[in-house]
Amino acid sequence: MSENGTILTTSDVVAGYVPEVDILNGVTIEVGKGEIVTVVGPNGAGKSTLIKTIFGLLKPRQGSITLRGEDIAGDKPHTITRRGMNYVPQLDNVFPNLTVEENLEVGSLDSSRTKAQIDYMYELFPRLGERRRQTAGTMSGGERQMVAMARALMTDPQVLLLDEPSAGLAPAFVEAIFEKIADVNRAGVTIVMVEQNARRALAMSHRGYVLDVGRNAFEGKGDELLSDDKVAQLYLGGTARMRQAEDAAPQN
Repeated sequence: MSENGTILTTSDVVAGYVPEVDILNGVTIEVGKGEIVTVVGPNGAGKSTLIKTIFGLLKPRQGSITLRGEDIAGDKPHTITRRGMNYVPQLDNVFPNLTVEENLEVGSLDSSRTKAQIDYMYELFPRLGERRRQTAGTMSGGERQMVAMARALMTDPQVLLLDEPSAGLAPAFVEAIFEKIADVNRAGVTIVMVEQNARRALAMSHRGYVLDVGRNAFEGKGDELLSDDKVAQLYLGGTARMRQAEDAAPQN
């Protein structure tokens, strides 16, 4: 846990999309201020459902969710945003017909600070500054993901929720997105992300959680989960030792 204390928790959260069908079956996580925490697991494990429930897109049927010690379970997304947490969905996360700069303007909650916030986003994402007049719909998948992240950061969140930030991206952009996530975290934003590229995400995370059928299966430091043979075999496609050998092998 972060030396600065816990900023976000879920406790025994149960949630689902249709009545009497639970996707989450009592999920508990703790996120320390300043951490990167990654939630991984097989398809259907409830990872994205957890993020959506934290952000108020789904109302938990049981359990609690707290942000800085305050109960936010069941709050609407716009209320949660104003409390200091924002969310980047996996799909449809930009306004395609607006320019980069217009997308960022939409994300601001304080018009008196919009220009300064946009200038800071261009410092954090220089590629966006170069393309500020380009419509988001004409950009590559990786560039659109940067627009979505920058727009979410326009609210000055303390916590940023990311749902599959590398999904569908060309390999050249995957690493660029993970590097930007690290930059955002170094700028003081706590990151909680769901990610199918589990090995890369856990490698950069302070801590991680593995979900399976809507329940906590494993938790620990990112590097500890990567080196756990049981976790690697069940969820990462081979034992940790096998993976280390593959990574060390010369590439043709």
